[in-house]
This record gives sequence, structure tokens and C-alpha cells, in this order.
Amino acid sequence: MEQRSGRIVRQGNENPQVDIYRYVTEQTFDAYLYQLVEGKQKFASQIMTSKSPVRSAEDIDETALSYAEIKMLATGNPYIKEKMDLDIQVQKLKMLKSNFLSEKYGLEDKVIKFYPQQIAYLKSRMEGLTKDVETAKLHPKPIDEQPLGMMVSGVSYSEKAEAGQAIINACKSMNSPDAIPLGEYRGFQMELYFDTVQRNYVVKLKGETSRDVPLGDDAHGNIVRIDNGIERFEETLADTKNSLENTEKQFETAKQEIEKPFAKEEELRAKTARLDELNILLNMDKKENEIVSGEPDEGEAVGGRKEKSYER
Repeated sequence: MEQRSGRIVRQGNENPQVDIYRYVTEQTFDAYLYQLVEGKQKFASQIMTSKSPVRSAEDIDETALSYAEIKMLATGNPYIKEKMDLDIQVQKLKMLKSNFLSEKYGLEDKVIKFYPQQIAYLKSRMEGLTKDVETAKLHPKPIDEQPLGMMVSGVSYSEKAEAGQAIINACKSMNSPDAIPLGEYRGFQMELYFDTVQRNYVVKLKGETSRDVPLGDDAHGNIVRIDNGIERFEETLADTKNSLENTEKQFETAKQEIEKPFAKEEELRAKTARLDELNILLNMDKKENEIVSGEPDEGEAVGGRKEKSYER
């Protein structure tokens, strides 16, 4: 429509004002043409709208009419438009049901596998973290003049500066990124490895669970980082507990959701039934290209048998 108007409303048109008229004739092919224009406008509006967009938008360019449909349009049959509208509505409802079933099957898989496995993992992790928190409390961080009590490469250190320097020396002596035993501190075993992605050295604290502590260049600062890593076991325990509670809630919600039927099942059933009625009523299923003549062909009898001629 806009393309046709563009021949009038364009640069170079010297007329100060133009009028555009559109004529529509009742019970003609105009009804179908305007329906196509309406469909294209709805498609464009779905994309251009500022409101919450739909999950999918489709434009049907290759829309074909059967001979029967053209005949019904030409004769002004009132059922043809209802049939065409129902075709679109049923197609959309079937797509919604397909998406619903896809999500439902995904939830069923989660109910059977993912959620039980995730809940078991989180419970096991909580048990390990609980023990690590207890270990950290039994071996509190040294304060004031208390000896550090850190074992690095088989040597016990009471001063943070000396222990920190020993860790840096251990880093310098590494000739492979693979983890090596480093020592022990506050009831946790320590391993040292080189992170090839982040390009830095890392101390792995190992108890019932483990925690990675990236190292820096400052000897004293590395000891502070390790202490902070041990203290964060309690924070991780709280986060894991929250994750377990959320996962259990999601598990229960998923079990309820998979029991729900498709919300528009009745609408789909009713419109499909009506569409079947219209197809029968309009006789759309018959081939309209079969031409039946009331006169028999030359040389053919009324009963369908060809007449025989004999030469004398």
C-alpha cells in the first residue's frame, strides 16, 4: 500500500496537495488482498512495537488459494473468511502447545535427573563445608604476637614475612604448572600450582572441600590472602545452604508444573473441530481441477465404453 502511495507522495511532485483514494468492491477478490495487507501490517507491528515482544513473529509471503477458495471469495461465501481466520488461530495454538510440551518435557528431565543430583551434591558439599568451618574455628587466625605456625616445604615458620617469602621461593622453584604439595596451615593442607589461564600462582586449601587462593607479589599480603580464604569457608557454607533451599523449592515447583495441562487445550480442541466442520462445509478437500462434462467425448458411449467401428 505504501509502495503504491510512494508514486504520489515523493520528492519532485510539484502538487502542493494530493488526495489518495482506495476503492474496495464487496464480494470480490479485494477481501483476500486486503487480508494479506492486514497480515503484513500485523507482522511489522509485532517487531516495531515498544511493548513486550512476542516469542516469535512470522510473515507468510507464499500464501496460495485453492480454486475452491477463489470460488467462495467470488461468490461472497461468508464461511471462507472464518475458515481462513481459524487456519491462522489453530496454527498459533498448535505452536503454543508445542512450546508448552517442549518446556514440560524439559522439566520432566530435570525432575528425574538434574534436581535430585543437584540436591544430593549440595547436601554433600554442606557436610564438607560444615567440617571445614569447624576446623577453621579450632585453628583460629594468629593475632598480635602469636606464632604463625605455618609449614612450608617441610619448614615451620612463626613469622608471616618469613612464611610469605618461603611461598614466593616455592613459586620461583616450580618448573611445571601442575600442583605440588606446599605445606600445612590452620588444619588445612596446601598445594601450589600455576594457573595458565590467569597467569598467576595459586594456593589450594584442602580440607573436606577446597578453596583456591590467588597469590600476589607481596610476601606478607599472601599470608593475609590465605587467612581470608580460610575465613570464607563459613561464607561459602551459607551460600551453599541458600542454594540448597532454592533448588528444593524449584524441585517442588517443577513437580507441580509438569502436572498442569495445556491452558488453551479446550480452545484448541473447539477451534480445530470448527475448522473441520468448515472444511467439510466448504468441500475444501476435494480436488477442484477435475472437470466433469455432461457430454460424452466423441467416440465414447454414455456408459464410458468406446464405440467400436467395423470396416466392411
